[in-house]
Amino acid sequence: MSDRFTHFGYERVAESDKVGRVRSVFDSVAERYDLMNDLMSLGLHRIWKRFAIDAAAVRPGERVLDLAGGTGDLTLLLAPKVTASGRVVLADINPEMLSRGRDRMIDKGIVEGVDFVIADAERLPFAKASFDCICIAFGLRNVTRKLVALKSMYDALRPGGRLLVLEFSRVTVPALKTLYDTYSFSVLPWLGRVVARDAASYRYLAESIRMHPDQAELKEMMQSAGFERLKFFNLTGGIVALHRGYKL
Repeated sequence: MSDRFTHFGYERVAESDKVGRVRSVFDSVAERYDLMNDLMSLGLHRIWKRFAIDAAAVRPGERVLDLAGGTGDLTLLLAPKVTASGRVVLADINPEMLSRGRDRMIDKGIVEGVDFVIADAERLPFAKASFDCICIAFGLRNVTRKLVALKSMYDALRPGGRLLVLEFSRVTVPALKTLYDTYSFSVLPWLGRVVARDAASYRYLAESIRMHPDQAELKEMMQSAGFERLKFFNLTGGIVALHRGYKL
């Protein structure tokens, strides 16, 4: 594939067009994004995210980046762990999603220790060695140049810092694959049409999962970006995987 082109779901598009098209998807789904997450995953996304937070093992006083954090699910879990002496930065490329995340933090009474930044994962607007931990949940597959983004995250981490990537991956249980494919390409677009009034965006989300690197490929990409002590954990039969790597 030419470096001038990439994929938008199953569609081949110019790299310069993908960011705008992804932004349009999340502009469209932002209003009902949290509701759709619960419906699509039957609430399992909450368990997956808590697993990621436990694996991140953040401590009081640390600086943590919740990248592509959208409406702030991870930030809600991270903020109490870093306490008043630490800091969580909730960052997203989409202003509409970030606005909803900020409103949600205020509604939950989290008004200190959290910053909100519009940020492109490929060009993070932070000084080198700014964070002890970076978490990105269900956001990397929407990034155009994933290796560039991983290198940007590596640069933003302090020595000894860790990256947690929670993302849809490849099903490892054969009996589950057919059922999962049927659900992804039939039920998800139907839910998108009925609940979010946007079947096309949820069809894209299903396609983007299939185009994302599998567990082994993502591990290799993280290694190429400089991360060490790499490990991944399959969740729910590989529907989701959590990758963890360290900057040593």
